[in-house]
Amino acid sequence: MPCPSLLEFCNRNRLGLTVSLLDILYYPDSQLRRNAAPVDNVDGKMVSLIDQMLETMYAAPGIGLAATQVNIHQRVVVIDVSEENDTPMTFINPEILLSEGVGEMQEGCLSIPGVYETVKRSEQIKVAAIDREGNPFELEADGLLSVCIQHEIDHLNGKLFVDYLSPLKRNRIRKRLERWIRDGADLDELPDRP
Repeated sequence: MPCPSLLEFCNRNRLGLTVSLLDILYYPDSQLRRNAAPVDNVDGKMVSLIDQMLETMYAAPGIGLAATQVNIHQRVVVIDVSEENDTPMTFINPEILLSEGVGEMQEGCLSIPGVYETVKRSEQIKVAAIDREGNPFELEADGLLSVCIQHEIDHLNGKLFVDYLSPLKRNRIRKRLERWIRDGADLDELPDRP
């Protein structure tokens, strides 16, 4: 049976048909540090996971989500950096082939709610991956898309954007989130800065 296309997913989404949302792990959950395994086969089960990840990402709301963040340790990333949330992209087994330049951009993360910090990353990248139909592709990216791809691939490798920060700042963020989680705080209502 052929996999539904991204356009079909977007049309289903606009019609209000939803798939079940996945639970996002929060830092410092140790599962966020696991390395994801390569995907061997893009089948209906994988397409279903991709749909669930997209629905979860849009609902959060976010612009990228790695399978590691929903406690599924396979090399799958979904991204949509469009303002209209109508251009979903899937990267299965993504690999950065080339990176050039260095730039800084403020980053946040669905697994580290309420925290935004400036991170240095490559300005331009070339990535190879497999799409949701099982087709290999290569893509050159810069700007926000480049940063998002690098951020999500880091998740697949057990790395978080706070790892680019000083140990002191990272420790303050970890302690604050641990306290909020322990106290039962609503993580959707966190202030922008720790």
